Amino acid sequence: MNRKITGLDKDDENDWRAKLECRHFQHVRHKPPLMTREWVLTEVGRGEKLGVELDCKKCAEGKPKDF
Repeated sequence: MNRKITGLDKDDENDWRAKLECRHFQHVRHKPPLMTREWVLTEVGRGEKLGVELDCKKCAEGKPKDF
């Protein structure tokens, strides 16, 4: 289920996660070569992703809200 990014913050392990409009978190890590998301490294890059939709697997699985 596609949900818009409403914000980004870091978890307890210092990894970036997106706050989705459905109130779930989804990690958006930059850990090459497995995951390349350089946009999370800069404030400008993160700002440009606000409103972009991600597939929320937690919604599809009926998981409770994270926040």
